[in-house]
Amino acid sequence: MTTNTTDVTKSTVTRATLIAVTIDCADPRRLAEFYATVLGYEITYAADEYAAIGDGTHTIYFARVPERRPAEWPGPGKQFHLDLRVPDVAKAVADYLALGAAKPEFQPGGDDWTVLADPEGHLFCVCPQRS
Repeated sequence: MTTNTTDVTKSTVTRATLIAVTIDCADPRRLAEFYATVLGYEITYAADEYAAIGDGTHTIYFARVPERRPAEWPGPGKQFHLDLRVPDVAKAVADYLALGAAKPEFQPGGDDWTVLADPEGHLFCVCPQRS
């Protein structure tokens, strides 16, 4: 028997705590260094097969999957992306490009946000501070 989510109230469902997000990649150390720099996080673990960064509250893990290929953008293969808020989008984009990110041609955000790809092709959006 399946349960429709409308049949289950929030008070009866076991509440989970998100402890981390894991990103598959070919080079965990490199991606950990990239995101640690972008986010200001500490590298808490770095090995060939696995790496981790965090700020004491949020953790991102990077797991080695050598055959992983980035999804085409735009396209249906994208499964997730990170949204990062910054005080100055143009400066952040320039900084992240200098760190090894790439800027895809397709930019659906116009002046509202910029889509970038990390050194392994994972997409992330650079978003302005809320006014």
